[in-house]
Amino acid sequence: MSISLSSLILLPIWISMAQIQQGGPDEKEKTTALKDLLSRIDLDELMKKDEPPLDFPDTLEGFEYAFNEKGQLRHIKTGEPFVFNYQEDLHRWNQKRYEALGEIITKYVYELLEKDCNLKKISIPVDATESEPKSFIFMSEDALTNPQKLMVLIHGSGVVRAGQWARRLIINEDLDSGTQIPFIKRAMDEGYGVIVLNPNENYIEVEKPKIHVQSSSDSSDEPAEKRERKDKVSKETKKRRDFYEKYRNPQREKEMMQLYIRENGSPEEHAIYVWDHFIAQSAAENVFFVAHSYGGLAFVELNCCNWVSSSEPLDTSVESMLPDCPRVSAGTDRHELTSWKSFPSIFKFFTEASEAKTSSLKPALTRRSHRIKHEEL
Repeated sequence: MSISLSSLILLPIWISMAQIQQGGPDEKEKTTALKDLLSRIDLDELMKKDEPPLDFPDTLEGFEYAFNEKGQLRHIKTGEPFVFNYQEDLHRWNQKRYEALGEIITKYVYELLEKDCNLKKISIPVDATESEPKSFIFMSEDALTNPQKLMVLIHGSGVVRAGQWARRLIINEDLDSGTQIPFIKRAMDEGYGVIVLNPNENYIEVEKPKIHVQSSSDSSDEPAEKRERKDKVSKETKKRRDFYEKYRNPQREKEMMQLYIRENGSPEEHAIYVWDHFIAQSAAENVFFVAHSYGGLAFVELNCCNWVSSSEPLDTSVESMLPDCPRVSAGTDRHELTSWKSFPSIFKFFTEASEAKTSSLKPALTRRSHRIKHEEL
């Protein structure tokens, strides 16, 4: 285990400061001496880190990775899977590297949605001005005009964006298990129109403007000696603050602020917006939703079946303490794999629900019908 010099020195210093500040006036000399000691410490040397700069490539090629013919992410020279611990004992740096790669993966999936799946990227809000923050969704050409069937795909919470189920699966497994692309292609092959939501794209980030505040002492009528003392205190305070900031964040990353997207500032707002402006305007007689994890919460009042993580075989009924959607096993214990592992059963469920509606031979499973049975018990 590595321990930085700063962690060894900083802790006893601040403990001593706290103890001295609790003392009476007779401790002032100790306080003064300690402050003098702090002023003599070379902060840059004290806070020197072995962590490399947070400067990462912005392309897969720059990372020296590529997806092979099986949709697996592999190193272009060694053929090995992605390695998280690229720098030993530097978890923070490795995590930042992973996140940088994840952003590239997000853009890569967007490209696949447009090029491989032939979806259109639709900007929202639909009446957005040129200068305001915007998000987007993806739709097939016939999403609003298909008279029969429309499929809506919704991912879960976190860092994933439109077209993804789980970033971890894309990086460590393959594109089929981690993206919505197999669902989209099969849906289009079977005559569905398709809409892909983007519920986590709620804001854009911009660098926070730096505010320069003019010292009040410049225009004050205070004596020069008093102004000098105040300026000295201000400089010492800034020095301590900078010392803390360098300890907390040695790379001094830019301070960002969030500008939220109108009517799409949360996953729930986004779902409502897309419903009102797109899904409700579609010509489809039947609308089907495939929602992973948190993405399903907005639509549990509709006809549904919930494939949950379970060690039971696929489609085995799973008991629930709550009268929500009927639950069946997804055939896997891993939550992030539930959508992919239940892929064939989902389309079978949709087909049976459509046939049941047409023939009226048997009702489709709904939350409401399930609740009635629960209450009757």
